[in-house]
Amino acid sequence: MKTAGLNQSFGALTVEHPEDKPFLRDLLSANFTDIMGSKQIYRNTITLPDTPKVQGYDFNQGVDHRALLQSFLSTGFQATNVGLAILQINSMIKRRQQPVEAANATADKDPSTSLSCTIFLSYTSNLISSGVRESICYLAEHRMVDVLVTTAGGIEEDLIKCLGQIYMGDFTLSGKDLFKKGLDRIGNLLMPDENYTLFQKWLTSILTQMLLEQNTQGVRWTPSKMIHRLGKEINHPESVCYWAYKNSIPVFSPALTDGAIGDVLYIFSAENPGLILDIVEDISGINRIAVNARSTGMIILGGGLAKHHTCNANVWREGADYAVYVNTAQEFDGCDSGARPDEAVSWGKIKLEAQPVKVFADATIIFPLLVAETFAVNADKKTTAKEN
Repeated sequence: MKTAGLNQSFGALTVEHPEDKPFLRDLLSANFTDIMGSKQIYRNTITLPDTPKVQGYDFNQGVDHRALLQSFLSTGFQATNVGLAILQINSMIKRRQQPVEAANATADKDPSTSLSCTIFLSYTSNLISSGVRESICYLAEHRMVDVLVTTAGGIEEDLIKCLGQIYMGDFTLSGKDLFKKGLDRIGNLLMPDENYTLFQKWLTSILTQMLLEQNTQGVRWTPSKMIHRLGKEINHPESVCYWAYKNSIPVFSPALTDGAIGDVLYIFSAENPGLILDIVEDISGINRIAVNARSTGMIILGGGLAKHHTCNANVWREGADYAVYVNTAQEFDGCDSGARPDEAVSWGKIKLEAQPVKVFADATIIFPLLVAETFAVNADKKTTAKEN
């Protein structure tokens, strides 16, 4: 006999007493073995030969940051991808350090011909806005990478930081309030808008000289030649462009007009028409470096144009030998920014036998760690070897 309250509704949810359902009543009263017999829900497992076990860092050993990073490989999830990225970049470096015969007559114009592995580093402008600029600058200063590919912002914000500062802010600051105060927000960073006034004044005088050299000396400017010149003119040891100029590292930025540089060019050309930037010569330049390279590695921070420009150059050599992506983009919308390395393999941008790695993470966290456990630690080893 049903009793009041055993079958009642709570909004859209109905709670029923077992007496209402014979099957439930039988299931609750029956012996489990009578129902299941000898069935087992757990399966036999195959032997896993040579498979690492999951093992994280044990802080009982004290704080050892190198050991912590090395433990990432067996930690799982994106930590393991960081560990794999470290191995991949170290493979690039090891290959690059192998001696080659520098008999090629084009070695002065194309340094990739005198290297066992040519390393391309691609990055988006926001990373230069952030403190990752210092990590990239370190690599350029010590010529640890061979080709840089970035956006217009990746050039201009490097130069602007030599003229004015970028400050820490907050992601939640009101755009309306910031606009009234003359502050531009880049995530949780703040760029004083007056920095662009300083940049315009600095750049305009250089453009005037470039136009003169074009008209009187026949100089044919390209984005990479312009960046080389800007690196020379800024003459500042905290600048990526400066060290790229000093070390003859080509910097490619095919959309150099997409930003403040484009704004200044627009204003300058209205009063001084005729300055030409040849992007055709530059596409030949980056493709030729890839084609002539003995092997190539790609380190790609972020997505967009810089990522694709780097990958597409490597199509011309039937794919890069090594590749590491670091970004937060997903592939469900079909954008190239979110495309995983395996998609690049299908286009011939990465070789079939390569072992590329994508780390799904913020590059401001990951890239300094990668540098620490790859380029920097290898530099320390060289220094120690020289001292001994």
